[in-house]
Order: sequence, then structure tokens, then C-alpha cells
Amino acid sequence: MIVGLDARDIRFPTSRHMHGSDAMNPDPDYSCAYVTLEMSAGEQSGNGLTFTIGRGNDLCVAAIEGLGSHLIGRSLDEFEEDLGLVSRLLLNDSQYRWLGPEKGVVHLAAAALINAVWDALAKRAGKPLWRYVSDMSPERMVSAIDFRHIADYLPREEALERLTAQQSGKAARIETLMQDGYPAYTTSAGWIGYTDEEIVRRLKAAYAEGWRHFKIKVGGDLQGDLARCKLFRDTLGSDVRLSVDANQVWNVAEAVKAIKAMAPYDIYWVEEPTSPDDVLGHKAIADQVSPILLATGEHAHNRVMFKQFLQAQAIGFCQIDACRLAGVNEVIAVMMMADKAGIPVCPHAGGVGLCEYVQHLSMIDYVCISGTMEGRVIEHAAHLHQHFRNPIEIREGRYIAPTAPGYSVDLWPQSIADHEFPQGKEWAKEMAS
Repeated sequence: MIVGLDARDIRFPTSRHMHGSDAMNPDPDYSCAYVTLEMSAGEQSGNGLTFTIGRGNDLCVAAIEGLGSHLIGRSLDEFEEDLGLVSRLLLNDSQYRWLGPEKGVVHLAAAALINAVWDALAKRAGKPLWRYVSDMSPERMVSAIDFRHIADYLPREEALERLTAQQSGKAARIETLMQDGYPAYTTSAGWIGYTDEEIVRRLKAAYAEGWRHFKIKVGGDLQGDLARCKLFRDTLGSDVRLSVDANQVWNVAEAVKAIKAMAPYDIYWVEEPTSPDDVLGHKAIADQVSPILLATGEHAHNRVMFKQFLQAQAIGFCQIDACRLAGVNEVIAVMMMADKAGIPVCPHAGGVGLCEYVQHLSMIDYVCISGTMEGRVIEHAAHLHQHFRNPIEIREGRYIAPTAPGYSVDLWPQSIADHEFPQGKEWAKEMAS
């Protein structure tokens, strides 16, 4: 039984070295609102987090503490018997819901709590989360989905049929995953605050490690963006993939102009070319820059936003976020809608714990939903993994399937102590300088 929860404001001073910098977010301090579900004696706790970039992380902590009261006194048996219960408890509090609805700080907080429950369930089963879900029947998986507001696109009956159709190949796909891992791309070489010399050094090092798909940040002045694309191709040539990420800074006309100008550099996708809420803007851009495809989703609030992007045929890649959406339940819903639309799921990651989270989600997509890795990659950023008990494992540009029980976001106690804001020693040092 859940008898309490402990929520912490954990921040890492990544802005010191421009890690994570982009055109919209020039100085992020990668952070997370981190929650531990405290259990009755003998039961293993569950951990969850939601990602932010610094200021405002405390608001997520407060929302976690408020929403989390709905979980106190509930047993893991209840959540295992009814996989949709945790979402209903946290997303249907009408007074908290009013602040969204189903978006913003409250939705981020709900994600941390929902993911913590799934972490506890997987740990109790002795399985990594991806395998815990993969071993479920189609009926159980479907029971996790809230079909309200999406049944006009994906009815429950169709979702069940789709999952059932993938049953026969699951064992073989699990074997493939354990043997080969899951394809990935890296963002770590291309942050916008890095000098050209630093980018070249990092590109060469990443190539030597086996990376063959890279993403660089754009969205500054156009000539600078073109120079960065040229620098990339001059450094690594034409036998690798290049994606670019504008992080929302352009309007529709600016996006079309910039993407057409970058097209000679063989761009695989353009990410967040305009406001993440502008479905029709994305559609207008996509129509004008084809065959270059757009990728969006890290700031799409909920399953309804994704439904509209998919219905409008406005994106070529669906970028789920493990805690922008309301945890595992809502992610499953979005991955199923993307599969219906024939759009590959390529999760947003990096940050604090996002890589650890989304490896599980892509593997669930492959084993249970889409049945393929074709056109799919998981984002990778090489920052802060050392703070987790079970960090991601990367080999030759691929995520190796995790085997430790749970959702892979348990922070080391010392990392929590050192980076809690504002009293941790890393921040005390920052305040003193």
C-alpha cells in the first residue's frame, strides 16, 4: 500500500557549459521534479520524475504533492487489476484539471506520479517496464487507455484488434530486441551554444563511437544555420543522416524559407519548425517543404493534440515525451494512434532521465504495437546518466534493452543530496560564487 510520497526539486547546472542550449532555450539547467512513492513495510517503492529546465521545477514539486494525495492508501493490487485507475484518479480531479486541462504543470506532475506507479508495478513483477507491458494481453493493454476524446479516431475495439494482430510475432521481436537493441540518433554534438570547434570535435568522437544519425540545433540567423549544416557535411560527409531542430522559433513563412534553404544538405527531418500548438501551421509547412518531413511532439500537451496532428497529416515523425504526456497510459494511446496513421514514433529524450524512460516506450511500440523498427529511432543525449542506478546502455548507436526491474529512473541518493535545490552542495557552491 502507498503510505506517503516524497517529492524533491532536483536541478543540474548544465547551463554552465551550454549543454542543452537551443534557439528557444539558450541556458537550460536540466532538472526534474522527482517523486518516491513510500510503501508499506516489505514493498518496494516506486520512483518517477518529470523533466523541466530549471525555474518552475518547484511548481511541479508542489503539484506532485497536491495530486499525490489521491494515491495515499491505494494498493498496487488495485492499480494492477485496473491499469486505467491511476490516470482516472489523477486526471479527473476537477479543481486541478481546471488549471490545464490536461496540460502544463499539473499534467507534468501527473506524469511523474503515474510513471512512479508503473515503476512500482514493474519492480514488483521483477521485470523492466518494457517487458512488463510486453507480457500483457491485448485486453490488459487496452484497459490502460482513456479513449475519451480520441475514440472518433481510434475506437477501443479497433485498438484491441490492432494489438491482437501483433500477438503472433511478439516472442521473435523480443528476441531481436535483446540481441540487437534499438536504433538511436544523438543530439549531443550539436547544441546551439557550442563553438564550431567543439561541434567538430564532438561529431568526430560520436562517429567513432558508431553514431550514424545526428541532430543539430538551428533557428538562429539563417546564414548561421546554413553554415552549421555545411560544417556538419564537411566534417562527416554524406553517408550519415542529419536532422535539424528549430525549437519553435519560426513562423510558417520563415520555416518554409529556412527549410528550403537547408534542403541541399540532405535533411532527414526538421523538428518543431513553429509553435508546438499550431497543427495547421505544421500542415502548411509540411505541404510546402515536401519531401522533407517534420517531427513534432515533445511539447504536444496530450493525446488530443497528437490526434489532430495525425488526422491533419501534419507530421512525418511522432515525438512522444515520457512526461509531457500523462505517463505510460497516455503514451500507449498516442503510440497506437501513430501506428494507425502509419507515422513512426521517434521519442524526444535527453534532459534528466528522459533517455532512461523512453527506451522502454519505443520497445513497447516495437514489440506490441507497430511490430517494426523501420524508420524509428530514439533520441540520445550524453548527459547526466551517471546519476541513475540503471543508466541507459548504448552500443554502436543503439539502445541495449534494459534488464533491471522497473522504469530505470532511480536516482542515486548522493545525486539527490548534491543536486537538490537550493540546499544541495552543487547549488550552495553556485550561490556562493
